[in-house]
Amino acid sequence: MLIAHTPPDIYAPIGPYAQAIEATAAKRLLFISGTMGLEPDGSLAKTFEAQANRVWANIDATLAAAGMGRRNLAKLTIWLANHDDWRLGAEIRQRYLGVHKVAMSVVQVGLVHPDWLIEVDAIAVE
Repeated sequence: MLIAHTPPDIYAPIGPYAQAIEATAAKRLLFISGTMGLEPDGSLAKTFEAQANRVWANIDATLAAAGMGRRNLAKLTIWLANHDDWRLGAEIRQRYLGVHKVAMSVVQVGLVHPDWLIEVDAIAVE
């Protein structure tokens, strides 16, 4: 079970995430490596939106391979190549997560490949 915590003596989350996620009675942890928007054939869309949607599809596939789903996600780290993509990235992420809350960090960085616009790693708990 995942329990969201927002301590009363710190600032409230500035978005749809939790300040902390507690995993109670966890049986399994799944650490998902940095996931890019690469298609199964290795190709890469040019737009941020297409890459972001593919990232979440790749994470879904990885979770499914481990017998887990989105509800098991506890922590996300999201790297964006361009600051201007953060708002669209948040909208896409929210469509993906729905009401499920995770602990999360979003950072603008230079990604290893110049065509990659987003990379996400995750921790899932069962």
